[in-house]
Amino acid sequence: MNDWLDRLGLRLPIIQAPMAGSQGSALALAVTAAGGLGSLPAATLSPDALRAELQRLRDGARGPWAVNFFCHAPPRHDAAREAVWMARLAPHYRAADLTPPAGPAVAARAPFDAAVAELVAPFRPPVVSFHFGLPGPELLARVKSWGAVVLSSATTVEEARWLEAHGADAIIAQGLEAGGHRGMFLTEDMSTQLGTMALLPQVVRAVRVPVIAAGGIADAAGVAAARALGAAAVQVGTAYLLCPEATPHSLHRAALQGPRAAHTALTNVFTGRPARGIVNHAMRALADGAVGWCADAPDFPLAAHALAPLRAQAEAAGRDDWSPLWAGQAAPLCRPQPAAELTQALAAGWAP
Repeated sequence: MNDWLDRLGLRLPIIQAPMAGSQGSALALAVTAAGGLGSLPAATLSPDALRAELQRLRDGARGPWAVNFFCHAPPRHDAAREAVWMARLAPHYRAADLTPPAGPAVAARAPFDAAVAELVAPFRPPVVSFHFGLPGPELLARVKSWGAVVLSSATTVEEARWLEAHGADAIIAQGLEAGGHRGMFLTEDMSTQLGTMALLPQVVRAVRVPVIAAGGIADAAGVAAARALGAAAVQVGTAYLLCPEATPHSLHRAALQGPRAAHTALTNVFTGRPARGIVNHAMRALADGAVGWCADAPDFPLAAHALAPLRAQAEAAGRDDWSPLWAGQAAPLCRPQPAAELTQALAAGWAP
């Protein structure tokens, strides 16, 4: 076991990726009990829900655990752009015989701020991870005053160097294969995004802090490959979605277990920011050309507001047409099993 794992008190070099909307504390507790690092996604939780989940983690965890926050800039409301987005959706609302939502778009995801820090402080989480960079120096100093180890995602070598220079204790090298939102924050240029096996060794060479491999890792062979390229640990998301302790929508779970899971793509239509999911109707119907991509999508996370009624109607009818089916490119390798079994199976790839 490396020194970094010893510092965290981890028995296994396995980190469960935080997956907003598809899990709560139950999955994090199960992974932690198995010797890995369970993570709680907090960006979409209300203050009361976050407080309750943190209480469950603090009281029930048998080992270190993590809580994850977003660090995106608050979205810029652009009435003209949002009107274009609604016009893009208008034919679909007419076809569904639905009324589009009125008024300005509502942001369903909030960045980490002083109010959230005040709520989290009494729980003193052992690990705090961030997506889309890091909070400002004062907020980050407050997080570290709790004794928390700070992680954040990098999608390029430049982002990794920035994170190290600005206080990250370890860096998650997020390859292009990863499901869910890209952690990119220094660039919007998708041509800069590398696969895990290309990105990981470059980040390991560029920084002095531990590097965690993420993206396309779903079994022991993937873990072994990450270790061979210098990873201090691995972060796994999609494989945990099929665990009974996870809570994805039943339609999402079904898609992950079917043949469609082999076809994922990056899309911005669900939130306004690049994220990888299983290709579905929304990703095709709203695309400018390439599947999943629409130049009219408003700032993250405002795009989701306009899709909500379409999504609700479709899901009620048993269709995932307008649902984000987040998944990485290794989804076909995943199978249902308890989180503890998956954690142990992944860790078997770390053995010399």
